[in-house]
Amino acid sequence: MAKVNPALFMRQVRQEVSKVTWPTRKETAVTTAMVFVMVTLAAIFFLIIDQIISVGIQEILGFGG
Repeated sequence: MAKVNPALFMRQVRQEVSKVTWPTRKETAVTTAMVFVMVTLAAIFFLIIDQIISVGIQEILGFGG
């Protein structure tokens, strides 16, 4: 395994980090809000599907009222 000069490594890291396009504060806020919305929608969707499957299984097995 080749030995890496720590100073050279740090220069390379700085060079690569300078190429990164960082999101603005607004972009970060919008993306975070969208993640929360999508998680909420997914949770509601799976809750509804779970309830439908639960009722169906109860009816099939005769546990329903």
